[in-house]
Amino acid sequence: MNGADRLCDGLLANDVDVCFANPGTSEMHFVAALDRKPQMRCILGLFEGVVTGAADGYARMAGKPASTLLHLGPGLGNGIANLHNAKRARTPMINIVGNHATYHRQYNAPLNSDVETLAAPMSDWVRSTESATEIGADLNDAWIAAVGTPGVATLILPADTAWNDVPDAPVARAQRPAPRPFEAAVAAQVRQAISRGMRVALLLGAEALKGKALEIAGRIAAHSGVRLLCQTSVARAERGAGRVVVSPLPYRIEAAVKALENVDMLVLVGEDEPVAFFAYPGRPNKPARPDAAVIEYAPPGADLLEALGHLAQELGAERAQAILSRAELPEAPQDGALTGELVTQLVARMLPDQAIVVDESITAGWRFGEQARGAAQHDVLDLTGGAIGIGLPLSTGAAVACPDRKVVCLQADGSGMYTIQALWTQAREQLDVVTVVFANRTYSTLHGEMRNVGVNDFGENARRMLNLDTPALDWVALAKGHGVEAARAGTVAQFTQLLASAIGRKGPFLIEAVI
Repeated sequence: MNGADRLCDGLLANDVDVCFANPGTSEMHFVAALDRKPQMRCILGLFEGVVTGAADGYARMAGKPASTLLHLGPGLGNGIANLHNAKRARTPMINIVGNHATYHRQYNAPLNSDVETLAAPMSDWVRSTESATEIGADLNDAWIAAVGTPGVATLILPADTAWNDVPDAPVARAQRPAPRPFEAAVAAQVRQAISRGMRVALLLGAEALKGKALEIAGRIAAHSGVRLLCQTSVARAERGAGRVVVSPLPYRIEAAVKALENVDMLVLVGEDEPVAFFAYPGRPNKPARPDAAVIEYAPPGADLLEALGHLAQELGAERAQAILSRAELPEAPQDGALTGELVTQLVARMLPDQAIVVDESITAGWRFGEQARGAAQHDVLDLTGGAIGIGLPLSTGAAVACPDRKVVCLQADGSGMYTIQALWTQAREQLDVVTVVFANRTYSTLHGEMRNVGVNDFGENARRMLNLDTPALDWVALAKGHGVEAARAGTVAQFTQLLASAIGRKGPFLIEAVI
């Protein structure tokens, strides 16, 4: 047995049985070890940003880490943008990054780089395993780091660590770390604030947006009149008819300030305090009122089900009846030219039960959450870190994790081009993903940001940097070139027919919605 075999055994012992990979020369011994383990599903991505984004989507839906396999510092660098998103989503992930043999690094070969320094900003834990005998312990430490808060763990594997022999011995599974504690005393503060007439809101994140924890939050809201809020973009949320409604904070800082103007106490449950996405001259950095109390009740990594149960008990809300969203679909639009709002309206109407919606529609699809409030029950995965190019990979990973659920990817055209190679992986793995591309042929959000800083008249240089119209992207040809069937819709009738057909069949399909 060599070090690569020990690493593979350690992953499997910790129930990490999917590896999204883009390997290179230094990782060939690990590739050979994976090949000897049919229990491990290995999925190739043609670009490392697809690999890291798919591992993110997989973990968000599977509730456990996948591993990635990346080639040296440059390969890691190609995947960093979606590692940033994964870190912001607090996604459990174990990156395996190859490196030169320990004794070869001194010669500064062409692909040599400081892998640890590259990994550190986008990882919650980083370690280079310098000896094959350390692999088992290091892998267990990586798994503990990944599932703890949770977060992104990066284990660097030098080539000689992979090929050197180790004793043939069983690999012990790591012990899951205990949840972080929540501040039980805060529950009494919340009760006292409500009794004094203060207006209280809970900012929910992570597990508080799903299942039993979300139901308890709904009881608290119904009994005590607190508002339920979440960040603008969340890692995963359960939504649709029959579920508790949680209102996302608006993206624009002015709207977010207005949303919180009547909140005297903001209680953080598995979330950080909200801040403005960007700074603008003369505008606030945080949406909460300066005189409002912002209190952390349960930090990320705490047992949010237990924390919300304790709060419900403190408030006497255990037997309250949560107010659930009613089954109510938006109106069927009349035929005519498509707009972004009409596309999301139709998706909300036609969404199959228990679908997974990956939303990177950016500006074109911003109405979807409101339109789908009474739609069939579904999960939503958002762009958490603001680094565009996650939609196609995230939907790829989600489909691997949940092969029995339809995945619908709402994809802006500009950001979709960052990681279009994910379509090839969807075709190869025959993943059940319907991708809807909002083809407005522009970086529309950047038009808005220009206006936010006071620039309303665009010259030729600005127009050429913000528009995608010369030449226009042909998404049908691009999809077919990656092995995915595709068609174009420019009207409500065309889109309705294509979406119904795509939802009613298995496998990947792309609809270019010209808006």
